[in-house]
Amino acid sequence: MGQALTQPSINWHLKENARDHRTSKFSSKELIVRRGQAFTVTFNGTGQPEQNLTFVAETGPKPSKQANTQATFGISSTVSKESWSAVLQSTTSNSVSISISSPANAVIGRYKLNVQSTSSGSSSPANLGTFVLLFNPWSSGDDVFLPNKAECEEYVLEEFGIIFAGNKQHINSFGWNFGQFQGDILDICLSMLDRSLNYRQDPATDVSHRNDPKYVGRVLSAMVNSNDDQGVLLGNWSGNYEGGKSPSSWTGSGEILQNWKKSGFKPVRYGQCWVFAAVLTTVLRCLGIPTRTITNFSSAHDADGNLRVDEFYDTSGNHLNRGADSIWNFHVWNESWFSRSDLGPSYSGWQILDATPQEESGGIYQCGPASRNAVKEGDVDLDYDCPFVFAEVNADCMYWNYDPANGKKTLMFSESTVIGQFISTKAVGRDDRVDVTNDYKYAEGSTKERDVFKKARKKLGLEDKFDPTAPTPKEIDQKPDISGKFKVAGPLEVGKDLNLILVLANLTSDAKTVQVNMTAWCTVYTRRPVHEIWKDSISVTLAPQEEKQFPIQLSYAKYQEHLTTDNTIQVTALCHVAGGIQVLVQRDITLDNPAIDIQVLGEAVVNKEVDVEVIFTNPIDMEVMDCVLQVEGSDLVRGILEINVPPLKAGEKSSTKFKIIPSESGPKHLLVNFSCDKFADIKAYKIINVIG
Repeated sequence: MGQALTQPSINWHLKENARDHRTSKFSSKELIVRRGQAFTVTFNGTGQPEQNLTFVAETGPKPSKQANTQATFGISSTVSKESWSAVLQSTTSNSVSISISSPANAVIGRYKLNVQSTSSGSSSPANLGTFVLLFNPWSSGDDVFLPNKAECEEYVLEEFGIIFAGNKQHINSFGWNFGQFQGDILDICLSMLDRSLNYRQDPATDVSHRNDPKYVGRVLSAMVNSNDDQGVLLGNWSGNYEGGKSPSSWTGSGEILQNWKKSGFKPVRYGQCWVFAAVLTTVLRCLGIPTRTITNFSSAHDADGNLRVDEFYDTSGNHLNRGADSIWNFHVWNESWFSRSDLGPSYSGWQILDATPQEESGGIYQCGPASRNAVKEGDVDLDYDCPFVFAEVNADCMYWNYDPANGKKTLMFSESTVIGQFISTKAVGRDDRVDVTNDYKYAEGSTKERDVFKKARKKLGLEDKFDPTAPTPKEIDQKPDISGKFKVAGPLEVGKDLNLILVLANLTSDAKTVQVNMTAWCTVYTRRPVHEIWKDSISVTLAPQEEKQFPIQLSYAKYQEHLTTDNTIQVTALCHVAGGIQVLVQRDITLDNPAIDIQVLGEAVVNKEVDVEVIFTNPIDMEVMDCVLQVEGSDLVRGILEINVPPLKAGEKSSTKFKIIPSESGPKHLLVNFSCDKFADIKAYKIINVIG
C-alpha cells in the first residue's frame, strides 16, 4: 500500500488554454475548452509519483463508460485520437504539468475532473474541479469542422449579426447583439439542455447524445420556443403584445436569456421568427456549432403537407383568415454547419434548424436539422422535416375566391414562382447581404426546378393521391381577360401618406367592364390581417388593349392608429370582369421608420468613459410622447441601458447623451432602439473602433 492521496491544488492555466482553444471571449473563472484538442493543467501536492496517477473526467447525472460520459485515463507517452488521454509535460519536486486531450466526438458540457492514485488501493479520488467542453469547428475530426477560418470567426466567434426583414420588393435589415460570450450565457445554454423534455424523460441517455450536433441542434430548436417544454420564448403574432415586450423591441439575445433564467425559467414574452432564430444562433455559437440566421422572403407555411398554399379572399377583396396555410412576407430560420453521417457526405454542410413553433415534428414543436442539399435536390424523405422546409421555399400558391354564404370557392389564379425569394444572410466579415437562393433551389422556371418539385411530390406520395381540394386542370388553364398591379408613387415612410397607383390593362380585343373592390388592411409580417383601414369600389370600362391608372391615397391619419410594429399594410383589388374570371391584384407594403443618428463624441479607449449622442427628429406634424431609448452592445455596455426621452413637438429635434465604458479593444457594435407612441422600434447601430 502506498501513501494516501492528499488534496492537490490546481492551476488551470485559464489564459493560455483559452487562447489556444479560442474561448478567450468568455468572461469565466472556469476553464472552457474545445473537444479534440489538448489543454494543460498543473497541480501539486498529490504526494504521489505521477506514473501512479489516474484521471477521471465525467459529465451528467449518471456518468458511465458505456454512455461515453465517463473516461478514466492514466499518464501515457502519446495522445490518443479515440479516447481521453494525458501526456506528461514537465515535473518539479512538488508539481506536475500534464496535457489532457479529449476525443473529437466527446460529449459536450460541464465535466468534473478527479485524480486518484493507483498505488494506494481504494483511496478516494480527489476532485480537481470542473471545466466545460465545447464543440470544435477548428478541429478536422469534429462533426462541426469548418475548414474556412474566416467563416469560423463569423459563425462562432462574432457576437454581432444583421437580420434581414421587410418584403421581397423592399428588403430592410437591422443589427442584433447575439452576445454569446457575455456574463452567464454559457450556463444558461447548458440549463436549456438540462430542461429539455429528453433530459427530463431520461437524463443519462440525453447527456450521452450530446456529442452529436444533430441531436443538440434539434433539442435546442424545441427549447427556444416555449411550446411543450416551458422553453425560452413565447410566440405572439396577434399584433397585441400587452403583458410583455413586443417582438420588434428586442435588440439582442442576452436580455431574453437572462430574463428566462431570472424568472425561474418562465417563458419570456414575446417572440416572432427572427427572435427565435437569433436566440438559437446565440446558443449554438456559444456551444461551438457554426450557425447563422437566414431570411426567406415570401415564405410558405404549408400546414397540410401538400406542397401547396391556399389563400382565400371574399368578393370585397378581403384576405380571409381561413385555412391553416399562409405566405409570410419573410421568415427567419437558422443554418448550422455539421456533417451528416446518418445520410452520407453529400448531405453534410449547412443544415436548417427552425425554432419558430409552426408545426409539430415528432409530437413537439421542433424543426430540423434538414440538410440544405436534400432540400435543393428534392430528397424530402430524409431526416428531419425536409418536406416542411422544402415547401417554405418551393410551394405552389393557389388564390381562391370564397363565398362564406354557400362555402363555394373558385380558383382565381395559381403561381409556382412566387415562394422563396431573395433568401438572405449576412456576409462573412462584412455588414452586407448575401443571396443564397441558389443554394436552396434551381432557377425558378427552369426544367430542373420543376423536375425537383415533381420528384418531391412523388416522394411524398402526392402524385398518385386524388386531392379533392386541388383545382381542376380546366380551372388552372383559365386565362384572365385583364391584368393589374399596384405601383408605388411616393415615399414608403411611417408618418407620410401612402400613394399608390392601381394599373389595369385589358388583354383582349373586346371592351371589358370591370367592377373593382378594393381594401387595405394593417397586417403583421406573416400577412395576417389585423385591422381594415380603407375600402372603396369603382366600376371601370376598358377599351380593347387599353391600360388605365387609378391613383389611391391612404392618408397617415387613416392608418396611423392601427399600424402594427411591423409597419405592414396589405392592399387588395378584386376585379370582377363581366363574363370572365376574377382577377386578384395585391401588394404588401412595408413602411420605413424615420432615421436615427448615433455619434461617438471622442475616442473610444478600453476602460475609459466616452460620450455617445443619439439624435432623432420628429418628422410628423404632431407631438410624439412616451419616448424611450434602449442601448446595448457587447464589450461596450453591461446589460441594457434604458433612457426616457422627453416628448417632442412637431418637427422638433432631440439629442440624448449617455456615457459608455468599453471593456475590450477592436471593432464593436453599439445598437440603439428608439420607441414612442407614434413610431415603434426605430433601430440603428454604429461600429465603434475601441483602442486597446
